[in-house]
Amino acid sequence: MTSDPSYSTSAAPDPLSLDSQLCFPLYAAARKVVALYTPYFKPLGLTYTQYIALMALWQEHTISVKDLGQKLCLDSGTLTPLLKKMEAAGYVTRKRSQEDERLVMITITGQGMSLKERVADIPAKIGSCIPLETDEAIQLYTLLYKLLANI
Repeated sequence: MTSDPSYSTSAAPDPLSLDSQLCFPLYAAARKVVALYTPYFKPLGLTYTQYIALMALWQEHTISVKDLGQKLCLDSGTLTPLLKKMEAAGYVTRKRSQEDERLVMITITGQGMSLKERVADIPAKIGSCIPLETDEAIQLYTLLYKLLANI
């Protein structure tokens, strides 16, 4: 679990060594991949978290904050300020559900929908920066979703 190809598995690794942690390469890779998006999002005034919220809303159109949080693996403390900023930018509306006033419903606006066309080429651009073969990317995707489903 190290970037050093000379790493030997013959000696028991120190369990507190950075090189023996699964969490570290996951964390570092996630940060680097998310950072690849920044030059594309900055001119649009978007963050990566806003982008994934928009992707969910492009599919759902209207969703509760609770369900959006579950879909994105985000808590309401992170999601609420994010959605307030998105509402201020005109990308979403927030209002209480008429069926259950405890639920806040998020609906994407026309302005939010129009962003879909503006970011349509970004996944391919990011994909070209990631040095994995297609089968490796599929395997990684499968393993990461397996991990997410079981934690």
